[in-house]
Amino acid sequence: MTSLNPVAVLKGLFHPPPTPGVLGVFGQLDATVDAIRKLKAGDYHDCTVYSPIPRHELEGALAQRVSPVRMFTLVGGIAGCAIGAWITLYMSYDWPVQVGGKPIGSIPPYVVIMFEMTILFGALTTILGILFNALFAARRVGTVAWDPRFTNDKFGIFVPCGPDKAGSVEQLLRGSGAEEVRRA
Repeated sequence: MTSLNPVAVLKGLFHPPPTPGVLGVFGQLDATVDAIRKLKAGDYHDCTVYSPIPRHELEGALAQRVSPVRMFTLVGGIAGCAIGAWITLYMSYDWPVQVGGKPIGSIPPYVVIMFEMTILFGALTTILGILFNALFAARRVGTVAWDPRFTNDKFGIFVPCGPDKAGSVEQLLRGSGAEEVRRA
């Protein structure tokens, strides 16, 4: 009989094996942007870029895809509005109190509750979307190489690739002005 170690199971779930690839360290922003453009031209679209400060040049060169978390927020907001309308109308007809000749299920006073439920459900599903995407991205991608210098004064690019393509990626990064290139 084999016993499962819960710590090992959780470690395997949340700490996947390292992703093979090439890490380039750059000292200049222009060289980093040039390397990103060369990588995109060479069909290496899936790369991770590290920067000590946010720069619009990097964002323009990367042209990232839109986050899927937005769809969680939209669905949660629509569901919250529908649930808010349903709850208020259901309660009005469950315990009918006619006031001043107004209809029992009058929509205008319930708009505030519908709005608040939209915000509540949208916020909660946004948090769930972030958690799901972070967990599944970590499982799908694995851990990528990183260097502490990227938080101080250096820029970095990690390109996930197999050993067969690592040589060409190393040459491309060195040709773009990388100070250091290493396989991870």
